[in-house]
Amino acid sequence: MPILIKQATVLDKNSEFAGKKVDIMIDGGKITEIKKSISPKTNCKIIEGDELYVSNGWMDMQSVFCDPVLEHKETIESGLKAAAAGGFTSVCVHGYDQCSINNKSTVEYILNKTDKLVDVVPIGSITVKTEGKELAEMFDMKTAGAVAFSDHKHPITHSGLFIRAVQYANNINSFIIAHCNDQHISHGGQMNEGETSTSLGLKGMPAIAEELMLERNIGLLEYAGGKVHIPTISTAGSVDIIKKAKAKGMNVTAGVAAINLMYDDSMLNDFDSNYKLDPPLRTKKDVEALRKAIENGTIDVIVSDHNPQDTESKELEFDLADFGIINLQTTFNCVAEAFKNHGLEEAVEALSNKPRAILGMEQRAIKEDADANLTIFSIKQTSTLSDKNNYSRSKNSPFLNKTLQGKVIGIINGGKSSFNA
Repeated sequence: MPILIKQATVLDKNSEFAGKKVDIMIDGGKITEIKKSISPKTNCKIIEGDELYVSNGWMDMQSVFCDPVLEHKETIESGLKAAAAGGFTSVCVHGYDQCSINNKSTVEYILNKTDKLVDVVPIGSITVKTEGKELAEMFDMKTAGAVAFSDHKHPITHSGLFIRAVQYANNINSFIIAHCNDQHISHGGQMNEGETSTSLGLKGMPAIAEELMLERNIGLLEYAGGKVHIPTISTAGSVDIIKKAKAKGMNVTAGVAAINLMYDDSMLNDFDSNYKLDPPLRTKKDVEALRKAIENGTIDVIVSDHNPQDTESKELEFDLADFGIINLQTTFNCVAEAFKNHGLEEAVEALSNKPRAILGMEQRAIKEDADANLTIFSIKQTSTLSDKNNYSRSKNSPFLNKTLQGKVIGIINGGKSSFNA
């Protein structure tokens, strides 16, 4: 059935309609017409509402689906449903530990699970079982469909191995995604090191643990050549390091977890383990620096950092609980809250066009005769994640049953569509 989007403002810097409020007709998976006003000539589904926006479909560069092996936490099918509800038409799937993406067969398994509504982009492991000891079968995974390589939350501590990984990935026209956390400094840390951690009596994860490893990785990149993406920076110091590296012409890009744009470490005052994250929630000063870095382009992308954990991993004493939250369905709520006053256009670019640019994918534009790969959303409307509409198999979210700013109306991709109630 044709779909008519009524009076939506286009947020797409690649489009001639950028910033304009238009009607968009989609038929047969194509954008057939874009005008100031369109009167439907046939039966069609009409999408309308308060202050609608439309952009190119969002891409999440950092999610974990735990499939195969830990499917009780998340399957590819449940993860893709959560992604669709959260406005994502494409998701980069990372592996770790038992769920690491080590070989060609695992990459093919993930690709064969796609539902064609949300595209799956496998991220292969840099090292075998993400243990940081020996390089995984990067070439075989690349030929099978892996677009980049990451050990997820496991930093590559061995400098020589890091250099070899960067050089090898570059030789096969790819790159590595490197989490920055010097675990010799942050070992045993539960949250950001600062006044809040001291008052709570929790061991801290100091900003310098992230910043030192970031400096090291950029220094090694400068020596080795190639390209490196830093998935989730969290401090004002890291923003400055990335800014200086880019000014020198280094081929480095960076992301930030959506929740780090919304909350600071004071959220841990009640010892809610759903706020136990890696990287951790930092200070108000860091949050403001991260927001500004999205607006000025120092940080390239915003990610969900979706990391499902079962009840047995989270409902424990705080220092025993695992890190991570589910956030595919609430990423936009974090963005809407962080950029409700200004910066929304840049934030949406960081969800849509910029991830594809980093991955070397074809740039899309909202125009007539283009394939319809779209996300429709409202910053004015609100939404609530509940047990009823949570599509993840896990429930480790601090946002459950909370009404939040922003609402994803739906997505269109590959001739398919999905809309939220």
